[in-house]
Amino acid sequence: MTKAELKEFLDAKVIEYNNPKFLEDDPLQVPHRFNQKEDIEISAFLTATIAWGNRKSIINNASRLMDLMGNSPYDFVMNHSEDDLEVLSPFVHRTFNGSDLAYFVSSLQNIYKNHGGLEAVFTAHQTEDSMQLAVSKFKEVFFELPHQARTQKHVSDPNKGSAAKRINMFLRWMVRDNDTGVDFGIWKDIDPAKLSCPLDVHSGNVARKLKLLKRKQNDAKALQELDKNLRKLDATDPVKYDFALFGLGVFERF
Repeated sequence: MTKAELKEFLDAKVIEYNNPKFLEDDPLQVPHRFNQKEDIEISAFLTATIAWGNRKSIINNASRLMDLMGNSPYDFVMNHSEDDLEVLSPFVHRTFNGSDLAYFVSSLQNIYKNHGGLEAVFTAHQTEDSMQLAVSKFKEVFFELPHQARTQKHVSDPNKGSAAKRINMFLRWMVRDNDTGVDFGIWKDIDPAKLSCPLDVHSGNVARKLKLLKRKQNDAKALQELDKNLRKLDATDPVKYDFALFGLGVFERF
């Protein structure tokens, strides 16, 4: 397949999957239940945090999490009491448990009170052509409060070799435009050209079959390789191809 043929093929798949029907069985449906910017950000961040494993389970648990927060995640984050945090203690999604969640809520409050919110933290640390330093800096800010060591594993760090799939997915949701009604486009000061593909087993396997990726591990180096090749296909919106790679892997068993 030539580069032109590959681009035509993947562009067609983007059109096929980047539409509201994609939300019917995707965790992104959860933040779409909200209208306020901060509610969208917080629900999206928490949903992305638990977005590994069975997608139905992710959606169910993210929905339960919103219920526990009174379906007002920003109000809960900003105004919770210690007793409110106790309400979260039974929550569990795989290895993410109630104590992890309690810290996440406290840290999010700190970020909105003292750092200008999630958007401000990521925007402040972006570089000229990437968001990966910003992801690493975000983790530093996120864990500046006292916390259990176990909780750190739920926020990835590209500087430690991680592909940071869930945070890159969260950034895609926040930054890419809302033209198709899938992503939100509510963060205006980050260029979509800087976004990285949420690299997981599905997108990685498809990328290798299409010769967009040679590295065998789904790590930070693989992400750099994939980003470089996707930007050759579309320099202004490379992460749109996440829809194509994911759709081909999950729905078509490509």
